[in-house]
Amino acid sequence: MNVVIDTKVIVSAVLSPKGSPAQIVDFIIDTNEIQIYYSADILTEYKEVLSRPRLNIDDEMIDHVVNLIKKVGVSIEPTISAMSMPDEAGRIFYDAARAAGAILITGNEDIILPNHLS
Repeated sequence: MNVVIDTKVIVSAVLSPKGSPAQIVDFIIDTNEIQIYYSADILTEYKEVLSRPRLNIDDEMIDHVVNLIKKVGVSIEPTISAMSMPDEAGRIFYDAARAAGAILITGNEDIILPNHLS
């Protein structure tokens, strides 16, 4: 199974290490049956959001999260879609999921899922 993880899930996992998003991320990382896919834009988004001062996440944790995704995940370069999006910030996740034939794990209801996932 292939997955792409939205930033909202990553942030929730970091802020609440015992919560459901953290359990989902831990399960994905620990299993050999699920493959994480990411793009350079997704990693940039993770870093930018995790670095927001109001979240108060230290730089070491941010580096750890990003490096872990890079270590266990597969980097892809998706083609940018022309589909209309209610939230343009979700395009990078939509395009990555579409390119990888992946399930998009998100807490954002404004992201449109690729046809094969909806």
